Order: sequence, then structure tokens, then C-alpha cells
Amino acid sequence: MSVETFDVTRELVSVTDAAAEHLRSSLAGKGKAAVRIAIEESGCTGFKYVMEEVDDAADSDVTLALGNGVKVFIAPNAVALLQGTEIDYVREGINRTLKFKNPNVTAECGCGESFTVA
Repeated sequence: MSVETFDVTRELVSVTDAAAEHLRSSLAGKGKAAVRIAIEESGCTGFKYVMEEVDDAADSDVTLALGNGVKVFIAPNAVALLQGTEIDYVREGINRTLKFKNPNVTAECGCGESFTVA
């Protein structure tokens, strides 16, 4: 059994206004109530983010309520890996995408699909 420690002065996950509005719009279009974020082993560097639109939290999910009414559920396996992450909605060329600015990431694969943590 291991013990995990967290810096309680650092927010688990923050969501920019642009990302919150994007999530609200996307959820409204699909008739879903919330977004759930999990982490899966994948890719050439170790892990990937998994986001899905859902109606309810899974057991032991951490719930974040955004100012615009959107709920974000964080899977238990993602809590330590997401500590201090900012989720933004950014323009990259002609595309717009959700971007995870995760201070725990030590390396990313070239295609941006997977990441490594220390």
C-alpha cells in the first residue's frame, strides 16, 4: 500500500472560461450532463487522457462544478496525475482543441497522443 501526498494549496484541475464554454456547448448538443476525465495506459510514452460525456459520476469520482453549470468528474486513477492541471480551449492553426497543461508531465510523444509522468 502506498500513501499519496498532495499540495492542498494547488487546485486539482482548473478549467479556463474558453474551455468551460466549449464543454457547456458540447454537452448541450449531446444532451449529457457532465464530462468525465480518466487516464489510461497507452501510446509510446505511457498514458493518455480519456474524456467522455456522461450523465452521472462513477464510484469514487471527484466532482468539480464549473461556474457555468458544467460538472467535471475526475476518475480516481487520474487524481494524482492531474494535480495542478489547467484545461484550456485553444486555437492551433485552423483547428481548436482542448489542451491539458499538466505540470506533472515530464515527456510527451511526438504526435501528442501520450505522455509520461515522473
